[in-house]
Amino acid sequence: MTLLLAHLTDAHIGPLPRVLRRELMSKRITGYINFKVGRDRVHDMDVLARLVADMLAHRPDHVAMTGDILNIGLQAEFPLARAWLETLGAPEQVSFAPGNHDAYIRSTLAHLTQTFAPYCRDDDAADSVRSHFPYMRVRHGVALIGLSTGVPTAPFIASGRLGSTQIAALADILATAGAQGLPRVIMMHHPPVKAAARGLTDVRAFEAVLRTHGAELVLHGHNHSASVHYLEGPGRRPIPFIGAPSASLVRGRFRAAYHLYRITPKPDGAVEIVGHSRGLQSGTLEIGDVGPLTLAR
Repeated sequence: MTLLLAHLTDAHIGPLPRVLRRELMSKRITGYINFKVGRDRVHDMDVLARLVADMLAHRPDHVAMTGDILNIGLQAEFPLARAWLETLGAPEQVSFAPGNHDAYIRSTLAHLTQTFAPYCRDDDAADSVRSHFPYMRVRHGVALIGLSTGVPTAPFIASGRLGSTQIAALADILATAGAQGLPRVIMMHHPPVKAAARGLTDVRAFEAVLRTHGAELVLHGHNHSASVHYLEGPGRRPIPFIGAPSASLVRGRFRAAYHLYRITPKPDGAVEIVGHSRGLQSGTLEIGDVGPLTLAR
């Protein structure tokens, strides 16, 4: 059985709802200015809507959305973000991994865990009110593992962190899923790459877990660019880390796109993964084929 998995990230939906002056008495003031002078002009909601329509036309079995639906964590942004996430599919069909803009300041964390809870929990989770990380869902014989790297940070800092508790739990999940013969796909926001700017502060601990327990694929966003990196896993087998561009970006080198993966577990325990990118065509605002993804070294 083959899983058709769609991956999109960094929607940054807009426009911003009405902002109260008291809501800007924090890190939000810098984010608000950045949105008004830059982000608002480069993220196009019409393009995002057409990208999502194209993705859904391919009828993916599951959708991985790896964070940054929000912009500056306003309370009024959360219901808008939830409504947009619902356009991708039901919670059973969509998994969410929050980013730094979804966890913009400490007071937004309660809204984050409650708003996105159905999209961030295990298959057998009894608590539907709160998110739980890491979580694991099994779809068509593939383990989809969601992590949260979104943490509140100081102004002008956009790094992420997993934390020791989440990393220890990830090790257990990878070991269990591996023992069951399930291909393992990790979904996260920040790129777990040492050279990445604004990256994961505890990347070495994350890498140590993957070197020990392995994984078949790591999906991330955050940098608004298409990227491929590899980490040597058990048996010196390379684990691909694939970053997707922002799903709404219309300017710059990497414009709006999403990725489609066909993941096929084989009877002998091997896994076949084929990836493809679709997004804005060069010089136009039309959505079409961008090309295959390089998954093997």
